[in-house]
Amino acid sequence: MPVRIPIARPDLGEAEWTAARKVIESGWVTQGPRVAEFETAIAEMSGAAHAVAVSSCTTALHLALICAGVGRDDEVIVPSMSFIATANTIVHAGATPVFAEVDPATFNLDIDDVRTRINTRTRAILLVHQLGLPADIDAFQELARRHGLHLIEDAACAIGSRYNDRPIGSHSDLVCFSFHPRKVLTTGDGGMITTTSADYAARLRLLRQHGMSIPDTVRNASDKVLRESYVEVGYNYRMTDLQAAVGLAQIERLPAILERRHDLARRYDEAFRGHDLIAPLVVPQGASWNVQSYPVRLRGFDADRRDRVMQDLLDLGIATRPGVMTAHREPAYSHLGVSLPRSEAASDGSVILPMYTDLTPADQSEVVQALMTAVRTHGRR
Repeated sequence: MPVRIPIARPDLGEAEWTAARKVIESGWVTQGPRVAEFETAIAEMSGAAHAVAVSSCTTALHLALICAGVGRDDEVIVPSMSFIATANTIVHAGATPVFAEVDPATFNLDIDDVRTRINTRTRAILLVHQLGLPADIDAFQELARRHGLHLIEDAACAIGSRYNDRPIGSHSDLVCFSFHPRKVLTTGDGGMITTTSADYAARLRLLRQHGMSIPDTVRNASDKVLRESYVEVGYNYRMTDLQAAVGLAQIERLPAILERRHDLARRYDEAFRGHDLIAPLVVPQGASWNVQSYPVRLRGFDADRRDRVMQDLLDLGIATRPGVMTAHREPAYSHLGVSLPRSEAASDGSVILPMYTDLTPADQSEVVQALMTAVRTHGRR
């Protein structure tokens, strides 16, 4: 049966269309004035001193690791239960990912397990806010300080989330966001790094554009001939003004988008409350979740039985996704020989349900009923 209820759908409309059209009409479509405006808006929204736009969260994490001095012979502690790009960026920086366990209730890094993996080669902890749910930043910052480590936040999914009454993006020196179409705020693709450090911000801007000393905006606005130099090996990690214009329109609508997602999450929470086989994630005290995705944990299910549940829903035209992947079991990293039983069980026994702003009450109720029927069918001993 064709999919009738997708897993996600970007919330884009007339405002984004108009914003992109104006950029096209301006003749300046690559990184330029709209990118600068978008950076200012994200910095203000997140409570950060600086924001630097880039082409994706993957490139944001790569540049953040470089700024933190991570390189060859270093190790970075990271959850395996995250999209594989999180681990890949550590390898891109020349370092080695050290996979750690997650808390099965939140899917976020288990700080006790992280402690056991710190050694003399450890340079940083890469803290993922899984599916937008804030991790315990204060505890990890204290752990990082005690051991002289950098703490970098992978906030790919966490735009609009808050921790201890402050927006994600305002707590650490380097915080990286994604604007992929499945994120709460999208620019089609793209990323952002927020930072408290003017020095970091300056170097990030240099690195994202080939190490070029003079930005295009400065050169084109000058009434004198300017010649740039290339002060270090950089990258082509720029965002375009087309993307930034869409992002600015999205920011205007973000409060309404978040409110709608919270309403949908409450409906799911209520439907599954007290269920013996279906359990939502636990939202810790002090965390405000943007509900970038809505996962449920299926008690007692392995990957095979979970997949049967997903197939039953797909046969009804309802799309789902398996729980967040574990990078250490993928061919790219399986040679490391890592065993993380809690992460593996959390990944194998969870499923992500449809979540998007125009999900109707009738469709959401259909998802709930179909899931309940499927877990009863496949949860029998």
